[in-house]
Amino acid sequence: MGRIEVLVKEFEKMGFIVERVVGIADEFIKLAAPLETLGRAAAELQIKKRTLIGMDLQFEVEEVEAFVKQPDGSVFSWCERFQCYCHLIYGIVNNSKSAKTLKFDGKEIHWEIGENLLQKLESENIVKQVFPLHDEKKRKKLLRSWALHWWDLTNQPIDEIYSYYGAKIAIYFAFLGMFTRWLLFPAACGLTLQLIDFGSLRLVVLPAFFIIVILWAIMFSQFWKRKNSALLARWPISSAVAADQGYKILGRKASSWQPPMELLKVFESDRAKEKEIFHRHEWLGRLMRFRNDAIIIFGIICLQLPFELAYAHLYEVLGSDLIKFGLTAVYLFAIQYITKIGGKVSVKLIMNENNENTEKRADSLVYKVFGLYFMQTYIGIFYHALLHRNFSTLRQVLIQRLLLSEVLENLLENSLPYLKYSYKKYRVRHKKNEKGEAREKFQFTSRVEKEYLKPSYSASIGEELEDGLFDDFLELALQFGMIMMFACAFPPAFAFAAVNNVMEIRTDALKLLAILRRPVPRAAATVGAWLNIFQFLILMSICTNCALLVWLYDEEGKWKIEPGLAAILIMEHVLLLIKFGFSRFVPEEPAWVRANRVKHTTQAQDICSKKLLRSISGGEKTLMEEKKLE
Repeated sequence: MGRIEVLVKEFEKMGFIVERVVGIADEFIKLAAPLETLGRAAAELQIKKRTLIGMDLQFEVEEVEAFVKQPDGSVFSWCERFQCYCHLIYGIVNNSKSAKTLKFDGKEIHWEIGENLLQKLESENIVKQVFPLHDEKKRKKLLRSWALHWWDLTNQPIDEIYSYYGAKIAIYFAFLGMFTRWLLFPAACGLTLQLIDFGSLRLVVLPAFFIIVILWAIMFSQFWKRKNSALLARWPISSAVAADQGYKILGRKASSWQPPMELLKVFESDRAKEKEIFHRHEWLGRLMRFRNDAIIIFGIICLQLPFELAYAHLYEVLGSDLIKFGLTAVYLFAIQYITKIGGKVSVKLIMNENNENTEKRADSLVYKVFGLYFMQTYIGIFYHALLHRNFSTLRQVLIQRLLLSEVLENLLENSLPYLKYSYKKYRVRHKKNEKGEAREKFQFTSRVEKEYLKPSYSASIGEELEDGLFDDFLELALQFGMIMMFACAFPPAFAFAAVNNVMEIRTDALKLLAILRRPVPRAAATVGAWLNIFQFLILMSICTNCALLVWLYDEEGKWKIEPGLAAILIMEHVLLLIKFGFSRFVPEEPAWVRANRVKHTTQAQDICSKKLLRSISGGEKTLMEEKKLE
C-alpha cells in the first residue's frame, strides 16, 4: 500500500476530516477535526479547563457546557486545539501483529510494530513538514481590524489576537501597545526640552526630566503587571498553564521537569536518602547554570569587549561624519555574526541544564543572549559618555544608532521574509520550467502550498527554544535601554521610540498575517524573563543618568564637583528607594481580579463540601443498614 493512502486511512480512523491537495511541486494532506475528535484527544491528554465556577477541571466531552468558552465562542483555545492535533497526528502507531510495508517511488519502507508512523515518514524525508494553516476568514478580518488599522495608533483587538494566535503572541502585542501609549508622555516632555531654549534653567530642567522618566518607567512596569493579571482573568487560561508554561511542539512535548530515572529508583528503594539526593541534584543543576553563565560572561569580556572598544575608539578619532556613519553601519552588520556565534554556544550550554520546562530554558537563553546584545549595543555609547564625556558626540551616536537600529532593522525584519517567500516560489517554477513545460501553467492556486512556501516565525538565535517573539522582545528591550539609560543626553529619543513603535505594531501584525506561516502556539501567561530585563534596565538608568548629570554639571561649571556629586548621589538613592517602594505600593492584581478569584474559590469549596457531606452521610446510612441486617 502507498504511503499517502496509508496516511489518509489512518487519519480518517483518528476521526479527522481529510482532504488531499495536489500542488505544483508537492502533495499535501489537509486535516480538520470536529469537536468530538478534539474532545477525545483532550480527555486522553487530561487537559484541564476553567469551569463556570472558576475551578480548573479535567475536560469531559459529555460536560462541555460546564466549561468556559473562548472569546470567539469556541470550546478550545488555539493552543489546546494544536496540542490535540499533535497528540492525534503523532499518536498513530502500528498496532497490528506484524510489520507493514509502504511503497514510495519504488522504495519500500517497513513500518514496524509499535512504531510511530509520522515520525517514521519524517525520518525518511517523505513527510517534510507538519504546520498549521491560516484561517482565511479570521485572517482577513484581523487584517482589516488590526494590521491595516493605522489611524487608531495603539488600539488593537487583543481578544481576537488571543483567539487566533494564542496567549504568548497576544501578551506581546498587549505589552507593545501599552508601552507605546505610555511612551507618548515622555516623548512630549523630551520634544519640549529639545524645542524650547531654557537657557541657564536647562541644568535644573534636565534633573526634573530624569526624575519624571524614572518614575514613569517604574509605574509602567507595575501597571503592566496589573494589565497582565487582568488579561489572564479575562481569558480562560488554566492555572496549570500559568504555573508550568510548558508547551507542545510538533512531535515533542516540553512538559514539566521530571527527576532522572536513577533518582526515582533510589527514592523508591531508600527513602532515607531522598532529601540528600534531590538536594544534590538540585544544587548540581544550579552550579551548572552558574558555570554556563560564567562562560558567557568570560566570552563577552575576552572576545566581544575588545572589539567594541576598538570601534568606539575609531569613532572618536575619525573626523568625517560620513565615515563615522559608514563605520557604524559596518560595525552593526559585523557584530551580528559574533553575537550569533555566542547565541549558538548559549543554546548548547542550556541544553545541558536541568531547567524545569521549555519556557525556563527559553528564559535562560534570554538572559544569556541579552548579555551579548547589551555589550554590543551599549559599550560604545558608555565609552563616549563616561570616558570622553563628549555630549555632542554622544548625541550623534544615539541618533545614528536609533536610525540604524530602528529604521533599517524594521526594513530587514519585514522585507527578508518576503524575499525568502518570493525566492522559494521562483525555485519551484524554475524546476518545472527546466522540464520543458510552459511557464504560465505554474500559478500557485493552492492556499496550502502558498502557506508551505512561506517562512516560519522563528528566532534568529536559538530557534530550538524560542520563536520569532524572541527577536521582537529583544528589539523592544534594547530600545528601552537606549532611551532610558541616556535620557539626559538625548531627551527626544522617546519621540523616536514612540513613532517607531506605532509603526512596529502594524508592521509586525502585517508580517504575521500576510508574510509568515501561522506560528505554532505557546502557552504562556506572562512576558517571562523580559520583564526582569526591563527592571534591570530601570536600575541601570538611574545609575547612568546620575553619572551623566554629574559630568554635565562639571562641564558647564555651574556646580563644584563635591556638592554636585553629593546631590546626585542623594537623588540616586532616593530614586532607588522609590523604585522598590512603589513596587510594594501598587498591587500587581486589580481588586476585581482578586475578588473574582476569592468568589470562585469559595464557590468551589462550597460545592466540594456539599459533595463530601453527601458522600459521608450516604456512607453512614449504608453502614447503619448493614448493621441492622446483621
